[in-house]
Amino acid sequence: MIPFDLLLLFFTASVLLALAPGPDNLFVMAQAAQRGSGAGLLVTLGLCTGLLLHTSAVAFGLAALFQASVLAFSLLKFAGAGYLLYLAWQAFRAGGEQEGDTGSDTLQRGRLYRRGILMNITNPKVSVFFLAFLPQFADPARGSLAVQLLLLGGVFIIAAIVVFGSISLLAGVLGERFRQSARAQKILNRLAGSIFAALALKLATTER
Repeated sequence: MIPFDLLLLFFTASVLLALAPGPDNLFVMAQAAQRGSGAGLLVTLGLCTGLLLHTSAVAFGLAALFQASVLAFSLLKFAGAGYLLYLAWQAFRAGGEQEGDTGSDTLQRGRLYRRGILMNITNPKVSVFFLAFLPQFADPARGSLAVQLLLLGGVFIIAAIVVFGSISLLAGVLGERFRQSARAQKILNRLAGSIFAALALKLATTER
């Protein structure tokens, strides 16, 4: 199995990668600032559920499809960009109210969790990244590659939860004052909408 010192090195690299500005941590930050730390944590759990799917795809060879097929890669990335544009439209439309505040708390929690999953699984760059990154720390001489890749994916997810969870708490606290004012909330919603739109543009124009 993978030596502990190599797992520690992998965990450190994963934390640094999660800290680097990117679509996922910007998405978590925007959601937490707009809707509170709890919302950011739910989105984080959704994103990490998506990482489970990407890890499985790498471990069992499905990610190679997105690296090899232009069509599959393009279809998934445009689906993700379209979803982000939908979120941007919702945020701009919300004005001075928190988007989607009507309805039960359970419904809202489920929606935020699913939002994180959709954001993550519709970004084919994650699978391609995992396909390039995870195998560097695996070795056939240590046993099943699939098991090693699943373990590495699990360690990466722990690192992502630590980093994204911290971002959620910080952004939620900083955004609390804005959420107390309708005018400030309107500005916050427009800022979140702009971030979603920018992420959509970045995803739509990304290359394999």
